Amino acid sequence: MAFPSGFLDELRSRISLSGLVGRRVKLERRGREFAGLCPFHHEKTPSFYVVDDKDFFHCFGCGAHGDAIGFVMRAENLDFLEAVERLAAEAGVAVPQSTPEEQKKARRQKTLLDTLEAATAFYEARLWSPAGQSARDYLKARGLDTDTIRRFRLGWASDDRQALRRALEGNYSEPLLVQAGLLHRPEDGEPFDYFRNRLIFPIGDRAGRTIAFGGRVLGDGQPKYLNSPESPVFEKGRVLYGWSAARAAVAAGQDVIVAEGYMDVIALHRAGFTSAVAPLGTALTEFQLQELWRLGPEPILCFDGDVAGQRAAARALRRALPLLRPGRSLRFAALPAGDDPDSLLRRGGREAFEQIAAAARPLSRMLWEVELGAGPVDTPERRADLDRRLMEDIGLIADMTVRNEYRRFMRDRLYQSGRKPRGRSVIPSNSRPGVVGEAFVRESPAPPRAPDRVQREILFRILLHSPSLIEEVAEDFAALDIPEPELDKLRREILEIEGLRPGLEAAALRQHLHSNGFAATVDALFSPSVDSGFLIRREAAQVARSQWTHVMGMLMGGQRSILAEASDHLSDEISPASWEHFLAARERALRQDRGDGEPV
Repeated sequence: MAFPSGFLDELRSRISLSGLVGRRVKLERRGREFAGLCPFHHEKTPSFYVVDDKDFFHCFGCGAHGDAIGFVMRAENLDFLEAVERLAAEAGVAVPQSTPEEQKKARRQKTLLDTLEAATAFYEARLWSPAGQSARDYLKARGLDTDTIRRFRLGWASDDRQALRRALEGNYSEPLLVQAGLLHRPEDGEPFDYFRNRLIFPIGDRAGRTIAFGGRVLGDGQPKYLNSPESPVFEKGRVLYGWSAARAAVAAGQDVIVAEGYMDVIALHRAGFTSAVAPLGTALTEFQLQELWRLGPEPILCFDGDVAGQRAAARALRRALPLLRPGRSLRFAALPAGDDPDSLLRRGGREAFEQIAAAARPLSRMLWEVELGAGPVDTPERRADLDRRLMEDIGLIADMTVRNEYRRFMRDRLYQSGRKPRGRSVIPSNSRPGVVGEAFVRESPAPPRAPDRVQREILFRILLHSPSLIEEVAEDFAALDIPEPELDKLRREILEIEGLRPGLEAAALRQHLHSNGFAATVDALFSPSVDSGFLIRREAAQVARSQWTHVMGMLMGGQRSILAEASDHLSDEISPASWEHFLAARERALRQDRGDGEPV
């Protein structure tokens, strides 16, 4: 909606940004600014600033930035129009209706919403009446208590074909009931209630207002689940069940969880996972994926542990590929075969689901497993076909940065997978039900870490002990080849925080990294095995610099042996992956010989 000129400026002028933010964040004045802990990511040291006279906020930790409207959108998970309406109501400013058409549409929408609210109340009352006893028994058998039933406003539609029509027709016209999807009008005969002999699940919009219903049949009728027909206020592919309730949980720090059905969402909420949502019985659409990313950067897809659930996960993966952006992806949780979130929670409780969610795999690994599970890769031709399929999948990614990272990740996987069969037992992907195309490798004992990885880890330890060195070595550090994804990601974060907040002490740097998702990687770097006999002490800068130069020399000296190994591998197996690995090793070695860091 386009607003008249000057309206948004007037709205902003009536809102104190520090006062608005201060309701959620404890702010301290620092000169002309206010500082506090960022509400959009977990941190212990304030990096969130509000500048009243310039009407913006900015977080140096996560990059969040915007004005009063942007803050309300982020903090309350609202869209632009919803945020404007919220602030306008607070400021006492009327939101203008720009055209008569929009005014007419708004009035029609309100009338439909009032009609659907009346239907919700009717279905609720029927559930708690004597006629709803069988539905209450069913819900009790599924483990739902009274509070949960009332919180989700569950209802009951009896087998009476005219019950809802009789109850509402005095206040709402027949055409309106048909338009709202509450009555079905056959080609001949009288209209009759759309939902009959079904447990009713109200479906809400972002604000929690009922816009449609889902109905589950009790007994053997078909279809098992039935949704309202689409209407001016309801488009099935643009709605997620439970979205309005989930956004508060996400703002409090929970991960977004995507299940398949209404009962799964309700069971997850009841177990404390109040960020759970579900599509309405269809594959996730592009719009629904965008809605998920409005809630959180990496939602966890937790579909049923059967073949249909696995296929739904694979479809969602491919639907998401073109939409991936830096910091925006999906994770996939694998349920045991035959389980859905509801049955798993009833059988194993909250702890069982926590373990499943904690083991959720990133989209990149899921893509690898799906393609790897499509067939054997025991010949050069089959490996080349796997490479082709992966590169075709990756070609769908629109963002160039993410696309390049995926190519690098998959090439590394291909190269490593070609080296695994020596002395190891590979379990076929179908040996563990409920996981899509996952290849499991059993190794005993675990192989030691490669010397060059140890040297890279020592470099990280030096910088974490002596952050004052980062600025001096930033160029070499940025150009260093780091094939380990977790270390490469840590390297980027270290360089980024050095650019935003130079001069951090060691304790502050480690605290920042812990607060931003790198705790496991940083703690692993400080394990005794990383020392490898190389002492690292918190000493003068020149000592740290000497240590850095020494370890870099050892690491660069190993490039010749890596090139020789890559050459041998290319001789054994000519494939796109081995050729690319050889070219990369040769380029690194030639750069070392040239000494000028220029591309070859």
